[in-house]
Amino acid sequence: MIRLSQTAIAEIHRMQAKQPTAQFRLGVQPGGCAEFYYTLDLVDAIAPNEQILDCSGMQVIVPIQSIPYLDGLTLDYSEDLMGGGFRFDNPHAVSSCGCGNSFAIATS
Repeated sequence: MIRLSQTAIAEIHRMQAKQPTAQFRLGVQPGGCAEFYYTLDLVDAIAPNEQILDCSGMQVIVPIQSIPYLDGLTLDYSEDLMGGGFRFDNPHAVSSCGCGNSFAIATS
């Protein structure tokens, strides 16, 4: 299950206001400063390898291969002196990069 804070939901709705038909997609890709990085975007259609999840009352498109990496994730949004950005709290991450968008997981 993925949890979205109220501030994250508000920011996603603000983004969607510019593209009213678009849906929010959250995923994970290999690469970045660490082992994986998060992807956030707006899309007009769901792909065959994606699933729609109910996250804190909001529909989020998630690639099926990303679900194990995102289970238990809390997505927040905050603003500071450097600007605003999404913040990720992932119980699967054993380390994360200073950018906050890249993370590593424990290998078995």
